[in-house]
Amino acid sequence: MKRNIACLGWGSLIWDPRSLPIQRYWFDDGPLIPVEFARQSKDDRITLVISPDARPVRSLWTLMDSDSLEVAIKQLKRREETTKDNIGDWSKGQDSPAEIPKLSEWTRARNIDSVIWTALPPGLKGNENEQPSVEDVLRYLRELTGTARDAAEQYIRRAPRQIDTAYRRRIEAELYWLPRDGNK
Repeated sequence: MKRNIACLGWGSLIWDPRSLPIQRYWFDDGPLIPVEFARQSKDDRITLVISPDARPVRSLWTLMDSDSLEVAIKQLKRREETTKDNIGDWSKGQDSPAEIPKLSEWTRARNIDSVIWTALPPGLKGNENEQPSVEDVLRYLRELTGTARDAAEQYIRRAPRQIDTAYRRRIEAELYWLPRDGNK
């Protein structure tokens, strides 16, 4: 039996899926998820992650080319260069997860059997798993130089426009890192 497995996204998965086997198109009517620019990544960008204190925004979603949840999780884990612990998943019959409270209803309306997403915690290096303040993030971004600064700026500018967060508004206002043309 063919299973419909959706992958949720809000950051670089949208414009840079790499080898993640998706059905090519990202839909912009995903479930509401509280995300924020609140994680220092391995390459020193500030990336979007689920942040329970953030105001929920409309995520994006796509269908995976796999109909095996186990395989889809492995594929997302590989793309994100992370562990299984940092991949969220949900399947029909389960309660909605706390961070995505209306997920069950959203999937029912779209005939989706399972959902996967990246579930990395917020934090800056030295304060992992701790929500940084917007001032901490701005201070960090201002101190970046060279290619690290360029990569951080590109990530923020390329984030889909519908990912309108409080930190993003401050970053845009203070650093003028506005969305690039062509971003949804």
